[in-house]
Amino acid sequence: MATGLMISRKDIVKFTSLNGNIDTDKFIQYILIAQETHIQNYLGSKLYDKIKADIEGSSLAGDYLTLVNTYIKPMLCHWALVEFLPYAAYTISNKGIFKHNSENAINADKNEVDFLIEKERSIAQYYTDRFVDFMSFEAPSKYPEYFTNSNDDVFPDKNSYGFSGWVL
Repeated sequence: MATGLMISRKDIVKFTSLNGNIDTDKFIQYILIAQETHIQNYLGSKLYDKIKADIEGSSLAGDYLTLVNTYIKPMLCHWALVEFLPYAAYTISNKGIFKHNSENAINADKNEVDFLIEKERSIAQYYTDRFVDFMSFEAPSKYPEYFTNSNDDVFPDKNSYGFSGWVL
């Protein structure tokens, strides 16, 4: 597992539609993006930092290990795919930006990719809702860091519902 990441390559390949042959370098940065933007948003700075430090120190155990395995990993796998899918067909290199093409396949059009992104977002939101519900009952007794954020820390977002459109 890369330093500080809450999921491994094995997790994302096993629990999402990513093919096992995909090069890790193609998606690993999107795991970090999803972890820092979505997961930290729901954990808050203090709990996020504690779990990340425990992972880096190979000391994740007990209730925190259960929290990661049961709630955070499923959330992160699908949020990472939400971040990765818009870029999956492209390679950026010294010579420019290239779109992949296959002799035996047809590239998905934008509407199909958007559908897949929204499907992954829906799955990620389901796991996020479960996490927020769980934390509303268990956090006070098991995860004190959830309530100790202050000043410029990220406070846990306890509203798990995604954007549902504009109300005029």
